[in-house]
Parts: sequence; C-alpha cells; structure tokens
Amino acid sequence: MPTTSDPSALVLAAHQAATETLPFADQQDFTDARRGFIAALEPGVINGADGTIVWDNDSYGFLRGTCPGSVHPSLWRQSNLAIEQGLFQVTDGIYQIRGLDLSNMTLVEGETGVIVIDPLISTETAAAGLALYRAHRGDRPVTGLIYTHSHIDHFGGALGVTSVADVDARKCPVIAPAGFLDHAVAENVYAGTAMARRAAYMYGSLLPRGPKGQVGAGLGQTTSLGTPSLIPPTHDVTATGQEMTVDGVRIVFQITPGTEAPSEMNFHFPDHRALCMAENATHTLHNLLTLRGALVRDPHVWSQYLTEAITMFGRHSDVVFASHHWPTWNTDRLTEYLSTQRDLYAYLHDQTLRRLNQGHIGIEIAEDFPLPPAIANSWHARGYYGSVSHNVKAIYQRYMGWFDGNPAHLWEHPPVESAKRHVEFMGGAAEVLRKARDAYDAGDYRWVAQVVNYVIFAHPDNDDALALQADTFEQLGYSSENATWRNFYLTGALELRHGNQGTPTQSGSPSMLAALTVEQVFDAIALRVNGPCCWDQHIVCDWRITDEERTHRTELRNGVIIHHDRTDDDQLPTPEATIALTKPALLGMLLGGQAPAALAIHIDGDPTAVARLFAVLDQPDTGFNIVTP
Repeated sequence: MPTTSDPSALVLAAHQAATETLPFADQQDFTDARRGFIAALEPGVINGADGTIVWDNDSYGFLRGTCPGSVHPSLWRQSNLAIEQGLFQVTDGIYQIRGLDLSNMTLVEGETGVIVIDPLISTETAAAGLALYRAHRGDRPVTGLIYTHSHIDHFGGALGVTSVADVDARKCPVIAPAGFLDHAVAENVYAGTAMARRAAYMYGSLLPRGPKGQVGAGLGQTTSLGTPSLIPPTHDVTATGQEMTVDGVRIVFQITPGTEAPSEMNFHFPDHRALCMAENATHTLHNLLTLRGALVRDPHVWSQYLTEAITMFGRHSDVVFASHHWPTWNTDRLTEYLSTQRDLYAYLHDQTLRRLNQGHIGIEIAEDFPLPPAIANSWHARGYYGSVSHNVKAIYQRYMGWFDGNPAHLWEHPPVESAKRHVEFMGGAAEVLRKARDAYDAGDYRWVAQVVNYVIFAHPDNDDALALQADTFEQLGYSSENATWRNFYLTGALELRHGNQGTPTQSGSPSMLAALTVEQVFDAIALRVNGPCCWDQHIVCDWRITDEERTHRTELRNGVIIHHDRTDDDQLPTPEATIALTKPALLGMLLGGQAPAALAIHIDGDPTAVARLFAVLDQPDTGFNIVTP
C-alpha cells in the first residue's frame, strides 16, 4: 500500500480559496508572538533520563518554508506562531516559557524567588524551562506553584520545578482552584486508558512530522512524552475576589468552574496590571467536548465568566496572557480580544439552543452554522483546536443527550452488525468500493469515509477498502483547518496502512496515583469489575488503612463493588477478610500490579477472599482498535 496520497485538485482549490478570503495581511499575531523574546533553548530538544527524546521543537523547522498543498494555509500560519520557542518577557517581573510543551509555563518574580504557574506536562520539559529562565534571570528558588486548572498539561511537570520536601517544609505553597485534585486525578485514572488512546490520534503523536504528517495541535505543537507528576495543592482558592500574597506578589483570583475544565481559575496581578486567563481565552476556538473524550463543557457559563473577567480586570490590565499561545497587550486590544472570545462561546450556545428548539438535531445544526463576520475574521476565534462543527454537536449532547428523538435511531445495530447489513443492501463489498471510488474522484470524501467504513467493519481484511479509506482520510486531513481533526484523520490513515500503533503516552504516574484518596482507589477498582462473570459472587472485605487510621468496607454483590468507611456503630456482617496495610501498599496492590506477598500487609480471616476479588477484575486495553473493528 502506498505510504501517502497527494492532495487532490479539490483540496488545492479549497486552500487557494482560503488564502484569498482570510485576512492573511494581518500580521499582529506574529509581532505579539515574538515580543519580549530573550533566548531560545538551543537545541530545542529535551531528553529523558534514559536518553529518549521527550520534546523536539526543532523537528518543526519545516514550517518555516512555504505552505504546501497538504496543509490548510490557516493551520500552517497557526503552527508557525506556535513554534516560537524560548524565554519571553511578558511585562516587568513576569516571564513565559513557550514552545517547550503543549502549554506555557509562566514565571512571576517575587521578593525572594519565583512563582511558577502551570509547570507543563513532563518533569523533563518543566526542568528545562526553569533552567532556561535561571540562565538569564538568576538562580532564584521556586517560592510558589500555581495550577490554573485540572488538566495534566498544567500540573504534570510539578516535580521538575520543586520538590515534595520543599512543599512540606512550607518553602513553596501549591495553589489551585477548589476541586482541583478530585478532577485532576479522576480524569487521568477513571477513563485515562481510553482517553490516552484517543489522545494519540488527537495530538498526532504517532505521525511523522512534516507536510503530510503532524504539523501541530492548534493549541500548541503536541504533548511531551516525558514523566508526568503531581504535587497535591496546599492551598485552595474557593471564591472569586479571594486574594493572596505569595512571596510579596499580590494575586486576586476568579474561580471559573465548568468552563474549559471542571476546576479552573483566572487571576490578576494588580501591581503588574497583568491578567492570567488560564485556558479560558486562547488564540483559538477551544473545545466544548475534546475529541479525546471528556465531560461536555458549558459555553453559557464560559461566556459569563469571560464577561466577569472583563468587568473585574479588563480596565486594570495592560497585558493578558494564558497557559497557551502568546499574550495580548494594550488595554483596549485585550478588552476587545476577551470580548470577542466571550461572544464566540455565547453565540455557539445561544444559536444552537435556538435551532434545537426549532426541532433541528445536532448534526443538522452543525452543518450550517455561519459565525458573525467579526468573529469569523478574528484569527484567535478560528477552529484550530475546537471546531464549530464538533462544538455545536457537543452543546446538543449537553442538553439533549445521544438520542435525536427519531425512533429509527433508538435501537440501531452496533457498528459491525450494522456494517454487514449496509454492505449487503448496497450490493456487496466490490460494488460499494466501485461506487466509493467514483465518489472519491468527485471529491465527496465525507461520503467515501462513511460507506467504506461499512466495508472495513464488515470485511476488515479487505485491502482495497483499507487503501481507499486511508487515501480518503488523508484528503480530509489535508483539507482541515482544525489541527486535531487533521491529526485524527492522518493517524487513522497511518493505522489503516501500517496496523495498530498503540498508545505512546502515559495516562498516570506514581505521584498521580499517590494523590488518589482511598475512595478514589476503590472507585477506580470498581470500574474494572467484569460484572457478568461475578453476578453470583458475594465477597465482603474490610481494609484497615493503618496510616490513615480508618477502615474501609468493600462488598462485591450483583457484579458491583460497593464501598464506604466503617464506623464503630455500623451493624454490618463479619467480613471474610480484614486486610491491614498502608495507603501506599493499597495503591501498589490494587493499582500498581504488585502481588500481596510482596507488600507489608496482614490478612485476618480468609486470604482467598482477596484473590477471588482480584480474579473478577479486567485489565484495560491501552491499544484498542479505532479505525478497524
């Protein structure tokens, strides 16, 4: 099978039209992205302890050339902006590390050291960024750590900039919005395996970098592949208007739950006239439902919090910066920027609701959803990471769920059985592929992808179908302005041509697992119970957590693990086994794959109860198929 296809004439024509209609003469973003540049990391490559490359910004050097026909010109522009790399000054006393991970790390100088905001994804990239800062600003200690929100690209590098010992010694407070720890841990543990597999498609981490491969992710270039970590917060921000002084730096907070993350906050530095917008206002339309999977976000409250930020901080700011992309300077410019971002999310929400109340379903609304010209022509509102199409469908899902109300869609066959019937009705695989090739030649790639998918799921060994679908996905990827759509299409083509490539990233780490509460540990275990294989089993165990001086009861019945803390007054049946162990031993035993015999535990009662409980747990599949059954 050929390695890749070339962009078709139809794709090239669409790119030419975009070049002629979008405001490419506006170069302000390039001025802003380069403003305050101090120094780059040379070379722009970061290695792990074992020598493996965890970050390589230099691999994107090809983006400095002329835009090829295999990349949407608007996405090419965005990726050129995102590869600006190094240490930048935002304003007096505030600096950013950009281009060393998907996200930015911001450093605010205090009286005795430096406060770090959002230490990237990996300890390796965070440490390299801090070293670059220190090389030019002095060897200042880290005297504060702030997490803007609960996604891993904003806390994963924590152990690269400070230590648990310094935090425990109160040398470095760790500040986060209320609810941060629950959401950060839950997202990376409960559905972490499935999210990590789909994230490999979303960020294109399996793709070669180049004009026919990965050119970026819209929000940044890609995710680093180093060691994620987590230091739990020591201080929670619970209310808008709450103030703190960290190492002599005054900070005023605005909590924004339910926006880009379930636990998130913006904050203002009044003495610097600088506003941090976390990930609530970046230089792209963001996701309301990220393609890797997540809870559906609320564009209505998102827009309201942006209004609140403008009202509280806009006229008191000379610069606004975020955890991705580059800052915007000047009070009038930043106010307009935030206002347009606000209008974008409000418009998506309100117009989707207007049309669903007229009886339209999500896919219909998304198909014809023009934005107001002032929004559509603002580069920072373009759909490089989120898209109008999948965000509108997400809003529909948030309010109406998966069912569109048509009884014909209430109980459809699952993908393989549906595919077999479609192919039979359409005259067999050969006839479907014959017609699909005609549709491909006509440029109807969306239809080709849909019908050839039936052939693949009905006959997964049909090489002609696999090849045609790979070609089709490439044309759809080449034509996409949205980086994550491009990465999904091109990764799908890669796996159709070369087989399942697995998942290159980690969905958890020892420090993240250590942050789990006892309740979250057993919640995670409950999600792995193979219910049908244990409907008739009844296993009751007590887990005495010696370092927390508590006893937690688990009861397997009807294929479900129910768990709760015991009290002295509980009138509960005698457990089959009582397991005495520390919380680290509990983590090692239940989530770390360590054998009970290798841990310092003591079991009273029937020791087979634990073995029988383990026997009903499934292991998640880190490399499940996506584009084939």
